Amino acid sequence: MVTGVNGLISSHIADQILAAGYKVRGTVRSISKNQWLADLMSARHGPDRIQLVEVPNLADPAIRSDLVRGVAGIASVAGSARPSTIDTVDASVQEEFAAHTNLLEAAMAEPGMKSFVFTSSAWAAWTPQAGTPTTLTKESYNELAEQLLEDDTLPAGVRSFFKYMAVKTKVEQAIWEWVAREKPRFAFNTILPDTVLGPILDAERQGGSTAGMVRWLWNGENLQVLENIPPQWFIDGRDLGRVYLACMVSGSTDRQRIFGFADRYSWPKILEILKRIAPEKKDLVDLPDAGWDQTDVPNESALELLQTTSQEKWTSLEKSVEDGVDSFVGKVFESSGAVI
Repeated sequence: MVTGVNGLISSHIADQILAAGYKVRGTVRSISKNQWLADLMSARHGPDRIQLVEVPNLADPAIRSDLVRGVAGIASVAGSARPSTIDTVDASVQEEFAAHTNLLEAAMAEPGMKSFVFTSSAWAAWTPQAGTPTTLTKESYNELAEQLLEDDTLPAGVRSFFKYMAVKTKVEQAIWEWVAREKPRFAFNTILPDTVLGPILDAERQGGSTAGMVRWLWNGENLQVLENIPPQWFIDGRDLGRVYLACMVSGSTDRQRIFGFADRYSWPKILEILKRIAPEKKDLVDLPDAGWDQTDVPNESALELLQTTSQEKWTSLEKSVEDGVDSFVGKVFESSGAVI
Protein backbone atom coordinates (compact mmCIF):
# COMPACT_ATOMS: atom_id res chain seq x y z
CA MET A 1 0.00 0.00 0.00
CA VAL A 2 1.17 3.50 -0.86
CA THR A 3 -0.50 6.49 0.77
CA GLY A 4 -1.19 9.67 -1.18
CA VAL A 5 -0.43 7.71 -4.33
CA ASN A 6 -1.22 10.63 -6.64
CA GLY A 7 1.79 12.65 -5.39
CA LEU A 8 5.23 12.87 -6.96
CA ILE A 9 7.09 10.50 -4.65
CA SER A 10 4.15 8.13 -4.12
CA SER A 11 3.40 7.76 -7.82
CA HIS A 12 7.03 6.83 -8.51
CA ILE A 13 6.95 4.29 -5.67
CA ALA A 14 3.76 2.74 -7.05
CA ASP A 15 5.20 2.74 -10.56
CA GLN A 16 8.29 0.81 -9.46
CA ILE A 17 6.32 -1.64 -7.30
CA LEU A 18 4.02 -2.40 -10.22
CA ALA A 19 6.97 -2.75 -12.60
CA ALA A 20 8.42 -5.37 -10.26
CA GLY A 21 5.25 -7.48 -10.53
CA TYR A 22 3.43 -6.60 -7.32
CA LYS A 23 -0.03 -5.11 -6.90
CA VAL A 24 -0.64 -1.74 -5.26
CA ARG A 25 -3.41 -0.35 -3.10
CA GLY A 26 -3.14 3.43 -3.18
CA THR A 27 -4.90 5.92 -0.96
CA VAL A 28 -6.27 9.17 -2.36
CA ARG A 29 -8.56 11.78 -0.88
CA SER A 30 -10.91 11.55 -3.87
CA ILE A 31 -11.16 8.66 -6.33
CA SER A 32 -13.14 10.71 -8.84
CA LYS A 33 -10.38 13.33 -9.00
CA ASN A 34 -7.62 10.74 -9.29
CA GLN A 35 -9.01 8.13 -11.66
CA TRP A 36 -6.40 9.36 -14.13
CA LEU A 37 -3.74 7.69 -11.98
CA ALA A 38 -5.40 4.27 -12.17
CA ASP A 39 -5.73 4.74 -15.93
CA LEU A 40 -2.07 5.77 -16.22
CA MET A 41 -0.79 2.82 -14.20
CA SER A 42 -3.05 0.40 -16.08
CA ALA A 43 -1.67 1.69 -19.37
CA ARG A 44 1.90 1.27 -18.10
CA HIS A 45 1.54 -2.06 -16.28
CA GLY A 46 -1.68 -3.75 -17.32
CA PRO A 47 -5.24 -3.76 -15.95
CA ASP A 48 -6.34 -4.65 -12.42
CA ARG A 49 -2.93 -4.04 -10.87
CA ILE A 50 -3.72 -0.95 -8.82
CA GLN A 51 -6.65 -0.31 -6.50
CA LEU A 52 -7.50 3.21 -5.42
CA VAL A 53 -9.05 3.63 -1.96
CA GLU A 54 -10.65 6.91 -0.92
CA VAL A 55 -9.37 8.05 2.47
CA PRO A 56 -10.09 11.72 3.23
CA ASN A 57 -8.28 11.52 6.59
CA LEU A 58 -5.60 8.93 7.31
CA ALA A 59 -5.78 9.74 11.02
CA ASP A 60 -9.38 8.48 11.25
CA PRO A 61 -9.23 5.22 13.31
CA ALA A 62 -12.44 3.97 11.71
CA ILE A 63 -10.75 3.25 8.39
CA ARG A 64 -7.67 1.38 9.46
CA SER A 65 -8.67 -2.32 9.56
CA ASP A 66 -10.27 -2.45 6.12
CA LEU A 67 -7.58 -0.24 4.64
CA VAL A 68 -4.68 -2.63 5.29
CA ARG A 69 -6.43 -6.00 5.02
CA GLY A 70 -4.33 -8.31 2.85
CA VAL A 71 -1.47 -5.81 2.62
CA ALA A 72 2.12 -7.07 3.01
CA GLY A 73 3.92 -3.73 3.00
CA ILE A 74 3.13 -0.06 3.54
CA ALA A 75 4.85 3.03 2.23
CA SER A 76 3.50 5.80 4.46
CA VAL A 77 4.19 8.86 2.33
CA ALA A 78 1.26 11.26 2.58
CA GLY A 79 1.76 14.14 4.98
CA SER A 80 -0.29 17.23 5.69
CA ALA A 81 2.54 19.66 6.43
CA ARG A 82 3.57 22.12 3.72
CA PRO A 83 5.94 25.06 4.22
CA SER A 84 3.20 27.47 3.17
CA THR A 85 0.40 26.03 5.37
CA ILE A 86 2.00 25.41 8.78
CA ASP A 87 0.49 27.58 11.49
CA THR A 88 2.17 26.25 14.60
CA VAL A 89 4.84 23.55 14.65
CA ASP A 90 3.28 21.58 17.51
CA ALA A 91 -0.16 21.38 15.87
CA SER A 92 1.31 20.18 12.59
CA VAL A 93 3.41 17.58 14.40
CA GLN A 94 0.34 16.20 16.18
CA GLU A 95 -1.63 15.98 12.93
CA GLU A 96 1.09 14.14 10.99
CA PHE A 97 2.01 11.86 13.89
CA ALA A 98 -1.62 10.77 14.28
CA ALA A 99 -1.91 9.77 10.62
CA HIS A 100 1.27 7.70 10.56
CA THR A 101 0.71 5.98 13.90
CA ASN A 102 -2.85 5.16 12.87
CA LEU A 103 -1.38 3.19 9.98
CA LEU A 104 1.26 1.63 12.20
CA GLU A 105 -1.41 0.41 14.61
CA ALA A 106 -3.39 -1.00 11.70
CA ALA A 107 -0.27 -2.73 10.42
CA MET A 108 0.31 -4.27 13.86
CA ALA A 109 -3.10 -6.00 13.60
CA GLU A 110 -2.58 -7.32 10.05
CA PRO A 111 -1.04 -10.83 10.23
CA GLY A 112 0.54 -10.71 6.78
CA MET A 113 2.34 -7.40 7.29
CA LYS A 114 6.06 -7.68 6.57
CA SER A 115 7.34 -4.14 6.10
CA PHE A 116 6.51 -0.53 6.92
CA VAL A 117 8.43 2.41 5.45
CA PHE A 118 7.87 5.86 6.91
CA THR A 119 8.68 8.86 4.72
CA SER A 120 10.62 11.52 6.57
CA SER A 121 12.68 14.28 4.93
CA ALA A 122 16.32 15.20 4.42
CA TRP A 123 15.46 18.36 6.31
CA ALA A 124 14.71 16.25 9.38
CA ALA A 125 18.46 15.58 9.47
CA TRP A 126 19.99 18.97 8.78
CA THR A 127 19.63 22.54 7.53
CA PRO A 128 21.58 22.88 4.28
CA GLN A 129 24.24 25.61 4.45
CA ALA A 130 26.29 26.05 1.30
CA GLY A 131 30.03 26.13 1.79
CA THR A 132 29.90 24.80 5.36
CA PRO A 133 31.65 21.42 5.75
CA THR A 134 29.25 19.12 7.61
CA THR A 135 29.13 15.40 8.30
CA LEU A 136 25.77 13.73 8.79
CA THR A 137 25.34 10.40 10.54
CA LYS A 138 22.39 8.03 10.87
CA GLU A 139 21.74 9.72 14.22
CA SER A 140 21.68 13.30 12.90
CA TYR A 141 18.56 15.37 13.54
CA ASN A 142 17.90 18.96 12.59
CA GLU A 143 18.01 20.66 15.97
CA LEU A 144 19.17 23.86 14.27
CA ALA A 145 15.83 24.51 12.56
CA GLU A 146 13.94 25.10 15.79
CA GLN A 147 16.73 27.30 17.11
CA LEU A 148 16.58 29.46 13.99
CA LEU A 149 12.85 29.94 14.44
CA GLU A 150 13.64 32.03 17.50
CA ASP A 151 15.02 34.74 15.20
CA ASP A 152 12.15 37.22 14.85
CA THR A 153 13.89 39.02 11.96
CA LEU A 154 13.53 36.08 9.55
CA PRO A 155 11.50 36.84 6.40
CA ALA A 156 8.16 35.00 6.31
CA GLY A 157 9.20 32.82 3.37
CA VAL A 158 12.38 31.67 5.09
CA ARG A 159 10.57 31.12 8.39
CA SER A 160 8.06 28.81 6.67
CA PHE A 161 10.91 26.52 5.53
CA PHE A 162 12.34 26.35 9.06
CA LYS A 163 8.89 25.51 10.42
CA TYR A 164 8.65 22.67 7.92
CA MET A 165 12.09 21.39 8.93
CA ALA A 166 11.12 21.48 12.60
CA VAL A 167 7.89 19.58 11.93
CA LYS A 168 9.65 16.85 9.95
CA THR A 169 12.31 16.50 12.63
CA LYS A 170 9.86 16.19 15.50
CA VAL A 171 7.54 13.79 13.66
CA GLU A 172 10.33 11.38 12.76
CA GLN A 173 11.70 11.45 16.31
CA ALA A 174 8.23 10.74 17.69
CA ILE A 175 7.71 7.87 15.25
CA TRP A 176 10.97 6.23 16.33
CA GLU A 177 9.92 6.59 19.96
CA TRP A 178 6.64 4.86 19.10
CA VAL A 179 8.46 2.01 17.36
CA ALA A 180 10.86 1.56 20.29
CA ARG A 181 7.92 1.40 22.67
CA GLU A 182 5.51 -0.77 20.65
CA LYS A 183 8.12 -3.06 19.03
CA PRO A 184 6.25 -4.01 15.83
CA ARG A 185 7.10 -7.50 14.57
CA PHE A 186 7.50 -6.32 10.95
CA ALA A 187 10.49 -4.51 9.46
CA PHE A 188 10.35 -0.77 10.04
CA ASN A 189 12.53 1.82 8.31
CA THR A 190 12.46 5.52 7.55
CA ILE A 191 13.55 7.06 4.26
CA LEU A 192 14.78 10.65 4.19
CA PRO A 193 14.58 11.90 0.58
CA ASP A 194 16.29 15.11 -0.37
CA THR A 195 15.07 17.15 -3.37
CA VAL A 196 13.29 14.79 -5.78
CA LEU A 197 13.87 15.55 -9.45
CA GLY A 198 13.34 13.67 -12.71
CA PRO A 199 10.21 13.08 -14.77
CA ILE A 200 6.71 13.89 -13.62
CA LEU A 201 4.58 10.87 -14.52
CA ASP A 202 1.60 13.03 -15.55
CA ALA A 203 2.67 16.65 -15.86
CA GLU A 204 -0.84 17.80 -16.78
CA ARG A 205 -2.37 16.53 -13.53
CA GLN A 206 0.57 16.63 -11.13
CA GLY A 207 2.24 19.84 -10.07
CA GLY A 208 5.34 17.77 -9.57
CA SER A 209 6.38 19.09 -6.15
CA THR A 210 10.16 19.64 -6.25
CA ALA A 211 10.44 18.11 -9.73
CA GLY A 212 7.92 20.74 -10.80
CA MET A 213 10.35 23.44 -9.71
CA VAL A 214 12.39 22.65 -12.82
CA ARG A 215 9.31 23.71 -14.75
CA TRP A 216 9.34 26.98 -12.77
CA LEU A 217 12.89 27.61 -13.89
CA TRP A 218 12.06 26.65 -17.46
CA ASN A 219 9.16 29.12 -17.48
CA GLY A 220 10.88 31.85 -15.43
CA GLU A 221 8.40 31.53 -12.55
CA ASN A 222 8.83 31.75 -8.77
CA LEU A 223 12.52 32.55 -9.15
CA GLN A 224 12.69 34.21 -5.74
CA VAL A 225 11.62 30.93 -4.14
CA LEU A 226 14.35 29.03 -6.00
CA GLU A 227 16.95 31.61 -4.94
CA ASN A 228 16.05 30.90 -1.29
CA ILE A 229 16.60 27.13 -1.61
CA PRO A 230 20.24 26.44 -0.70
CA PRO A 231 22.46 24.01 -2.60
CA GLN A 232 22.02 20.50 -1.21
CA TRP A 233 21.44 16.95 -2.51
CA PHE A 234 18.89 15.44 -4.90
CA ILE A 235 17.56 12.05 -5.93
CA ASP A 236 15.77 11.04 -9.12
CA GLY A 237 12.16 10.00 -8.47
CA ARG A 238 12.63 6.69 -10.29
CA ASP A 239 15.67 5.85 -8.16
CA LEU A 240 13.77 6.77 -5.01
CA GLY A 241 10.88 4.51 -6.03
CA ARG A 242 13.31 1.62 -6.44
CA VAL A 243 14.85 2.29 -3.02
CA TYR A 244 11.38 2.05 -1.48
CA LEU A 245 10.68 -1.13 -3.43
CA ALA A 246 13.89 -2.77 -2.26
CA CYS A 247 13.32 -1.64 1.32
CA MET A 248 9.81 -3.08 1.34
CA VAL A 249 10.55 -6.48 -0.19
CA SER A 250 14.14 -7.33 0.75
CA GLY A 251 13.40 -8.27 4.35
CA SER A 252 17.03 -7.63 5.28
CA THR A 253 16.69 -3.95 6.19
CA ASP A 254 15.13 -3.17 9.56
CA ARG A 255 15.18 -0.28 12.04
CA GLN A 256 17.29 1.86 9.70
CA ARG A 257 17.27 5.51 8.64
CA ILE A 258 17.91 5.46 4.88
CA PHE A 259 19.20 8.68 3.35
CA GLY A 260 17.76 9.23 -0.13
CA PHE A 261 20.66 11.39 -1.32
CA ALA A 262 22.15 10.68 -4.76
CA ASP A 263 24.33 13.68 -5.54
CA ARG A 264 24.68 17.41 -4.98
CA TYR A 265 22.81 20.06 -6.92
CA SER A 266 21.91 23.73 -6.93
CA TRP A 267 19.37 25.68 -8.94
CA PRO A 268 22.06 27.68 -10.76
CA LYS A 269 23.63 24.33 -11.74
CA ILE A 270 20.28 23.11 -13.05
CA LEU A 271 20.03 26.35 -15.03
CA GLU A 272 23.41 25.55 -16.62
CA ILE A 273 22.08 22.13 -17.62
CA LEU A 274 18.93 23.64 -19.12
CA LYS A 275 21.01 26.02 -21.22
CA ARG A 276 23.20 23.16 -22.40
CA ILE A 277 20.40 20.78 -23.36
CA ALA A 278 18.15 23.49 -24.82
CA PRO A 279 20.46 26.07 -26.47
CA GLU A 280 17.62 27.41 -28.60
CA LYS A 281 15.66 28.52 -25.53
CA LYS A 282 16.88 32.09 -25.09
CA ASP A 283 14.52 33.27 -22.34
CA LEU A 284 16.04 31.35 -19.42
CA VAL A 285 16.63 33.80 -16.56
CA ASP A 286 19.96 33.76 -14.71
CA LEU A 287 20.17 32.97 -11.00
CA PRO A 288 22.89 34.30 -8.68
CA ASP A 289 25.69 31.92 -7.71
CA ALA A 290 24.63 30.14 -4.52
CA GLY A 291 27.81 28.20 -3.80
CA TRP A 292 27.96 24.42 -3.39
CA ASP A 293 27.04 21.92 -0.71
CA GLN A 294 29.91 20.57 1.41
CA THR A 295 27.98 17.91 3.35
CA ASP A 296 29.10 14.29 3.70
CA VAL A 297 26.05 12.03 3.94
CA PRO A 298 25.52 8.39 5.00
CA ASN A 299 23.81 7.30 1.77
CA GLU A 300 25.59 3.94 1.34
CA SER A 301 22.62 1.84 2.46
CA ALA A 302 20.33 3.62 -0.01
CA LEU A 303 22.70 2.82 -2.87
CA GLU A 304 22.94 -0.79 -1.74
CA LEU A 305 19.15 -1.05 -1.82
CA LEU A 306 19.07 0.51 -5.28
CA GLN A 307 21.62 -2.02 -6.49
CA THR A 308 19.40 -4.92 -5.46
CA THR A 309 17.01 -3.74 -8.20
CA SER A 310 19.73 -4.31 -10.85
CA GLN A 311 20.65 -0.62 -11.08
CA GLU A 312 24.30 -0.08 -10.22
CA LYS A 313 24.49 3.70 -9.83
CA TRP A 314 22.38 6.77 -9.24
CA THR A 315 20.74 8.60 -12.13
CA SER A 316 22.83 11.69 -12.86
CA LEU A 317 21.64 15.24 -12.29
CA GLU A 318 21.82 15.99 -16.01
CA LYS A 319 19.72 12.92 -16.88
CA SER A 320 17.16 13.77 -14.20
CA VAL A 321 16.83 17.35 -15.45
CA GLU A 322 16.65 16.30 -19.10
CA ASP A 323 13.97 13.67 -18.45
CA GLY A 324 12.10 16.09 -16.21
CA VAL A 325 11.94 18.70 -18.94
CA ASP A 326 10.91 16.06 -21.46
CA SER A 327 8.02 15.06 -19.19
CA PHE A 328 6.45 18.52 -19.06
CA VAL A 329 7.53 20.01 -22.40
CA GLY A 330 6.47 16.87 -24.25
CA LYS A 331 9.13 17.24 -26.89
CA VAL A 332 12.12 15.23 -27.99
CA PHE A 333 15.78 16.04 -27.42
CA GLU A 334 17.79 15.52 -30.58
CA SER A 335 21.41 14.43 -30.40
CA SER A 336 22.44 18.05 -30.97
CA GLY A 337 20.76 19.02 -27.71
CA ALA A 338 18.16 21.24 -29.38
CA VAL A 339 14.53 20.95 -28.37
CA ILE A 340 12.16 20.35 -31.26
